[in-house]
Amino acid sequence: MIATLLVLAPILIGLLFVSALFSAGETSMTAASRGRMHQLERDGDKAAKRVNRLLTDQEKMIGAILLGNNLINIGASALTTSVLAAMFPGAMGIAISTGVMTVLILVFGEVLPKTLAITKPDDVARGMSRMVLWAVYIFGPVVQAVQWFVRKTLKLFGVNMSMETDVLAAHQEIRGAIEYHHDEGSVEKRDRNMFRGVLDLSELDVSQIMVHRKQIFMIDADLGIERIIDEALKIGHTRIPLYRDNQENIVGVLHARDLFAAITKARGDVLSLDIDAITREPWFIPDTTNLKSQLNAFLKQKQHFALVVDEYGALQGMVTLEDILEEIVGDIEDEHDTAQTGIRKQADGSLIVDGDVPIRDLNRFMDWDLPDDDAVTIAGLVIYEARTIPQPGQTFIFFDRKFQILRRQRNQITALKITPIVIEN
Repeated sequence: MIATLLVLAPILIGLLFVSALFSAGETSMTAASRGRMHQLERDGDKAAKRVNRLLTDQEKMIGAILLGNNLINIGASALTTSVLAAMFPGAMGIAISTGVMTVLILVFGEVLPKTLAITKPDDVARGMSRMVLWAVYIFGPVVQAVQWFVRKTLKLFGVNMSMETDVLAAHQEIRGAIEYHHDEGSVEKRDRNMFRGVLDLSELDVSQIMVHRKQIFMIDADLGIERIIDEALKIGHTRIPLYRDNQENIVGVLHARDLFAAITKARGDVLSLDIDAITREPWFIPDTTNLKSQLNAFLKQKQHFALVVDEYGALQGMVTLEDILEEIVGDIEDEHDTAQTGIRKQADGSLIVDGDVPIRDLNRFMDWDLPDDDAVTIAGLVIYEARTIPQPGQTFIFFDRKFQILRRQRNQITALKITPIVIEN
């Protein structure tokens, strides 16, 4: 009996060791940072290159590891059962074998290696990459057959999974990592907002960030040149739309640099200037253009200013390169800008908010998550949820917050008070 146990012990220890390696490989590969592995590969790390190669087909890799691990565990259990059943006839040997192997596999084959792997997943994954790669080579064909059978079985129940199904969406994975590290305190709020802004560019339309047509400073092109220069100086913007007859009829864009260059060339004789000669062609874009496409268009055409129109060609607003960049870095102010957020915190914890404040700006300022799918401004959100244009003094409760209308000008809400509602458990 003792001799048998002495023979069984080293074999069992070896099988448990291999099982532990498989378990550590599974945990470390799934927990390893893809970003760090990618950077290490670019730096010439061969182990990181193997990890990235394995992660390109994660389903096949996990299948190979699980297959190898189960073979080892089942083999170890069968060997132990056969030996102990011979030593202890009847149900006693099977019961002892089951109890012993359950404890050994759980502690040394699963919990212990996985706990060690999760503490340093990147280093363990790099160390285990060669073994896991061999496991994929050996068990790969079997795993592919199992995958094919599983997919065909699921298809019978209406679940259609192609072989190219990507389990993780890259943007959502990055967004989740940013939020996690922000909650842990390793990513500051400002940096979190910048990362969010980059990811949101392809999901936002220019209509959601544009300056509304009511807020665009324009100049009548039929005014005298002296009046045009005077108005341009008062407005203070670099690019100013010019219109004729009505503000829907934009005929050009006056660039301050072109205007001053023309004045210099005329040696101060402003009356000799031809405004049409220094006016640039306006650039019209549809209001459904997403920010990522428009940013690329600005860079490609080397322009910073575009006018936004709807499907009927009616002017809706304007958007600039700075507007898009502000979605990433926050407000960009220079020495001529006036700091005005339109959001004023009160001593009681409430906020006085201008109606035209964008929901995204309020969310960033307060770290809230008010929805911005159906409205751009906070006034638009209240109107959308209330299904009416409220009167001053009316109060509504949406999204665990109380919205009180303070001022209204015609059909436009110009100011409201927002008070968070504290929900007690």
